[in-house]
Amino acid sequence: MKAVPLTVAALGAALAASPSLADVVTFDNGAEGWSIQNAVTIEAAGGNPGANLYHYQIDTFGVNIANSSNPAFIGDYGAKGPVTVSLDIKVNQIWDFFVGDVPRDLVVEFRSYSLAQNGYPYTSVWANLGTLSTGMDWTTLGVHIADPTSATLPAGWGGYGDEDPVTFEPILPAGVTFADVMANVEEVNFTTFVPGYFFGFTNFDFAVDNVSIVPAPGAALSMLGFVGAF
Repeated sequence: MKAVPLTVAALGAALAASPSLADVVTFDNGAEGWSIQNAVTIEAAGGNPGANLYHYQIDTFGVNIANSSNPAFIGDYGAKGPVTVSLDIKVNQIWDFFVGDVPRDLVVEFRSYSLAQNGYPYTSVWANLGTLSTGMDWTTLGVHIADPTSATLPAGWGGYGDEDPVTFEPILPAGVTFADVMANVEEVNFTTFVPGYFFGFTNFDFAVDNVSIVPAPGAALSMLGFVGAF
Protein backbone atom coordinates (compact mmCIF):
# COMPACT_ATOMS: atom_id res chain seq x y z
CA MET A 1 0.00 0.00 0.00
CA LYS A 2 1.81 3.10 -1.16
CA ALA A 3 0.90 6.74 -1.39
CA VAL A 4 2.49 8.82 -4.12
CA PRO A 5 5.59 10.56 -2.72
CA LEU A 6 5.31 14.33 -2.87
CA THR A 7 7.72 16.39 -4.88
CA VAL A 8 9.24 19.53 -3.42
CA ALA A 9 7.64 21.48 -6.27
CA ALA A 10 4.18 20.13 -5.49
CA LEU A 11 4.51 20.93 -1.81
CA GLY A 12 5.85 24.38 -2.65
CA ALA A 13 2.84 25.06 -4.86
CA ALA A 14 0.48 24.07 -2.06
CA LEU A 15 2.30 26.27 0.41
CA ALA A 16 2.21 29.20 -1.99
CA ALA A 17 -1.51 28.74 -2.47
CA SER A 18 -2.27 28.82 1.24
CA PRO A 19 0.67 30.22 3.26
CA SER A 20 -1.45 31.53 6.13
CA LEU A 21 -3.32 28.24 6.58
CA ALA A 22 -0.37 25.84 6.29
CA ASP A 23 1.49 24.71 9.38
CA VAL A 24 5.16 23.83 8.87
CA VAL A 25 7.44 22.79 11.72
CA THR A 26 10.99 23.73 10.69
CA PHE A 27 12.55 23.05 14.13
CA ASP A 28 14.11 26.52 14.05
CA ASN A 29 11.64 27.39 16.83
CA GLY A 30 11.76 24.12 18.73
CA ALA A 31 10.09 20.74 18.38
CA GLU A 32 6.46 21.99 18.50
CA GLY A 33 5.34 18.61 19.80
CA TRP A 34 7.39 16.38 17.51
CA SER A 35 9.72 13.72 18.86
CA ILE A 36 11.51 10.60 17.65
CA GLN A 37 11.20 7.63 20.02
CA ASN A 38 9.97 10.16 22.62
CA ALA A 39 13.32 11.94 22.36
CA VAL A 40 14.03 15.43 21.06
CA THR A 41 17.47 16.24 19.64
CA ILE A 42 17.44 19.41 17.58
CA GLU A 43 20.55 20.30 15.59
CA ALA A 44 20.90 23.97 14.66
CA ALA A 45 22.37 23.33 11.20
CA GLY A 46 22.30 20.72 8.47
CA GLY A 47 18.53 20.73 7.93
CA ASN A 48 16.60 21.50 4.77
CA PRO A 49 17.63 24.23 5.53
CA GLY A 50 18.51 25.33 9.04
CA ALA A 51 17.63 23.29 12.10
CA ASN A 52 16.44 19.67 12.07
CA LEU A 53 15.23 16.92 14.37
CA TYR A 54 18.05 14.35 14.51
CA HIS A 55 18.03 10.76 15.75
CA TYR A 56 20.66 8.06 16.22
CA GLN A 57 19.75 4.73 17.79
CA ILE A 58 21.34 1.30 17.99
CA ASP A 59 19.44 -2.01 18.26
CA THR A 60 15.81 -1.02 17.91
CA PHE A 61 13.01 -2.72 16.00
CA GLY A 62 11.92 0.54 14.37
CA VAL A 63 11.40 4.26 14.89
CA ASN A 64 8.41 6.53 15.49
CA ILE A 65 8.30 10.22 14.53
CA ALA A 66 5.23 11.29 16.45
CA ASN A 67 3.13 14.22 17.65
CA SER A 68 0.18 14.00 20.03
CA SER A 69 0.00 17.59 21.27
CA ASN A 70 0.20 20.04 18.35
CA PRO A 71 -3.41 21.00 17.44
CA ALA A 72 -2.44 21.64 13.82
CA PHE A 73 -1.77 17.91 13.34
CA ILE A 74 -4.35 16.27 15.61
CA GLY A 75 -8.09 16.62 16.14
CA ASP A 76 -10.94 16.49 13.64
CA TYR A 77 -9.59 16.20 10.10
CA GLY A 78 -13.13 16.45 8.77
CA ALA A 79 -13.06 20.06 9.94
CA LYS A 80 -9.63 20.61 8.40
CA GLY A 81 -10.87 19.52 4.97
CA PRO A 82 -8.61 18.14 2.22
CA VAL A 83 -4.99 18.37 3.37
CA THR A 84 -1.50 17.17 2.54
CA VAL A 85 0.63 15.88 5.41
CA SER A 86 4.36 15.47 4.78
CA LEU A 87 7.89 15.65 6.10
CA ASP A 88 11.42 15.99 4.75
CA ILE A 89 13.76 13.18 5.74
CA LYS A 90 17.46 12.53 5.23
CA VAL A 91 18.88 9.06 5.93
CA ASN A 92 22.54 8.84 6.80
CA GLN A 93 22.35 5.10 7.42
CA ILE A 94 19.98 2.29 8.30
CA TRP A 95 21.84 -0.92 8.96
CA ASP A 96 21.99 -4.29 10.66
CA PHE A 97 25.22 -5.41 12.31
CA PHE A 98 25.09 -8.77 10.53
CA VAL A 99 23.88 -7.96 6.99
CA GLY A 100 24.87 -4.31 6.56
CA ASP A 101 22.60 -1.63 5.11
CA VAL A 102 18.88 -2.45 5.02
CA PRO A 103 15.84 -0.57 3.64
CA ARG A 104 12.79 0.28 5.72
CA ASP A 105 9.38 1.47 4.57
CA LEU A 106 7.95 4.61 6.14
CA VAL A 107 4.22 4.86 6.79
CA VAL A 108 2.14 7.71 8.16
CA GLU A 109 -0.40 6.58 10.72
CA PHE A 110 -3.31 8.57 12.14
CA ARG A 111 -4.10 7.09 15.56
CA SER A 112 -7.18 7.30 17.76
CA TYR A 113 -6.74 5.91 21.27
CA SER A 114 -10.36 6.63 22.21
CA LEU A 115 -11.55 4.29 19.43
CA ALA A 116 -9.39 1.36 20.59
CA GLN A 117 -11.16 -1.99 20.82
CA ASN A 118 -10.43 -5.71 21.24
CA GLY A 119 -7.40 -5.19 23.45
CA TYR A 120 -5.53 -3.11 20.86
CA PRO A 121 -3.77 0.04 22.13
CA TYR A 122 -5.35 2.24 19.46
CA THR A 123 -7.26 2.23 16.18
CA SER A 124 -5.61 3.81 13.15
CA VAL A 125 -5.57 4.35 9.41
CA TRP A 126 -2.29 4.45 7.56
CA ALA A 127 -0.58 4.85 4.18
CA ASN A 128 2.83 3.76 2.94
CA LEU A 129 4.91 6.77 1.87
CA GLY A 130 7.93 5.01 0.40
CA THR A 131 11.21 3.31 1.22
CA LEU A 132 14.04 4.73 3.31
CA SER A 133 17.58 3.65 2.52
CA THR A 134 21.14 4.52 3.46
CA GLY A 135 22.49 7.66 1.79
CA MET A 136 19.07 9.11 0.92
CA ASP A 137 19.41 12.89 0.69
CA TRP A 138 16.63 15.23 1.77
CA THR A 139 13.41 13.87 0.32
CA THR A 140 9.81 15.01 0.83
CA LEU A 141 7.43 12.15 1.62
CA GLY A 142 3.76 12.63 2.34
CA VAL A 143 0.17 11.85 1.52
CA HIS A 144 -2.80 13.85 0.29
CA ILE A 145 -6.07 13.22 2.13
CA ALA A 146 -8.71 14.22 -0.40
CA ASP A 147 -11.77 13.45 1.72
CA PRO A 148 -11.27 12.88 5.45
CA THR A 149 -15.06 12.40 5.80
CA SER A 150 -15.14 9.33 3.53
CA ALA A 151 -16.61 6.26 5.21
CA THR A 152 -14.44 3.92 3.14
CA LEU A 153 -10.67 3.66 3.18
CA PRO A 154 -9.05 5.49 0.25
CA ALA A 155 -7.25 3.34 -2.28
CA GLY A 156 -3.87 2.26 -0.95
CA TRP A 157 -4.71 2.84 2.72
CA GLY A 158 -4.86 0.28 5.50
CA GLY A 159 -6.54 0.05 8.89
CA TYR A 160 -5.43 -1.17 12.32
CA GLY A 161 -7.30 -2.09 15.46
CA ASP A 162 -8.52 -5.60 14.66
CA GLU A 163 -7.42 -8.68 12.69
CA ASP A 164 -8.90 -10.33 9.63
CA PRO A 165 -9.84 -13.86 10.80
CA VAL A 166 -8.83 -15.39 7.47
CA THR A 167 -5.70 -13.49 6.38
CA PHE A 168 -4.68 -12.28 9.86
CA GLU A 169 -3.90 -8.88 8.38
CA PRO A 170 -4.63 -5.77 10.44
CA ILE A 171 -8.00 -4.13 9.71
CA LEU A 172 -10.27 -1.52 11.23
CA PRO A 173 -12.59 -2.77 13.98
CA ALA A 174 -16.14 -3.60 12.94
CA GLY A 175 -18.29 -0.50 12.71
CA VAL A 176 -15.33 1.92 12.64
CA THR A 177 -14.82 3.86 9.41
CA PHE A 178 -12.03 5.93 7.91
CA ALA A 179 -14.09 9.03 8.73
CA ASP A 180 -14.46 7.95 12.36
CA VAL A 181 -10.70 7.75 12.81
CA MET A 182 -10.00 10.96 10.93
CA ALA A 183 -12.53 12.80 13.10
CA ASN A 184 -10.68 11.65 16.24
CA VAL A 185 -6.95 11.85 15.44
CA GLU A 186 -5.06 11.87 18.73
CA GLU A 187 -1.59 11.19 17.32
CA VAL A 188 0.14 11.46 13.95
CA ASN A 189 3.00 9.02 13.61
CA PHE A 190 5.51 8.64 10.76
CA THR A 191 6.84 5.18 11.52
CA THR A 192 8.87 2.28 10.16
CA PHE A 193 6.59 -0.09 12.09
CA VAL A 194 4.39 -1.08 9.16
CA PRO A 195 1.20 -2.59 10.64
CA GLY A 196 1.11 -6.36 10.32
CA TYR A 197 4.89 -6.80 10.02
CA PHE A 198 7.64 -7.76 12.45
CA PHE A 199 11.20 -6.45 12.41
CA GLY A 200 14.57 -7.47 13.79
CA PHE A 201 17.10 -5.25 15.54
CA THR A 202 18.12 -2.34 13.33
CA ASN A 203 20.28 0.79 13.70
CA PHE A 204 19.09 4.23 12.57
CA ASP A 205 20.93 7.47 11.80
CA PHE A 206 18.65 10.09 10.19
CA ALA A 207 17.19 13.58 10.38
CA VAL A 208 13.73 15.12 9.85
CA ASP A 209 12.72 18.63 8.81
CA ASN A 210 9.72 20.63 7.57
CA VAL A 211 6.91 18.51 8.97
CA SER A 212 3.82 20.08 7.43
CA ILE A 213 0.06 20.00 7.09
CA VAL A 214 -1.11 22.01 4.09
CA PRO A 215 -4.73 22.56 2.98
CA ALA A 216 -5.45 21.67 -0.63
CA PRO A 217 -5.35 24.85 -2.74
CA GLY A 218 -9.05 24.59 -3.50
CA ALA A 219 -9.90 24.07 0.16
CA ALA A 220 -7.72 27.00 1.16
CA LEU A 221 -9.49 29.34 -1.25
CA SER A 222 -12.86 28.10 -0.07
CA MET A 223 -11.91 28.81 3.53
CA LEU A 224 -10.80 32.30 2.55
CA GLY A 225 -14.07 32.94 0.74
CA PHE A 226 -12.70 32.84 -2.81
CA VAL A 227 -14.47 31.20 -5.72
CA GLY A 228 -12.69 30.24 -8.91
CA ALA A 229 -11.08 27.54 -10.99
CA PHE A 230 -7.57 26.23 -11.29
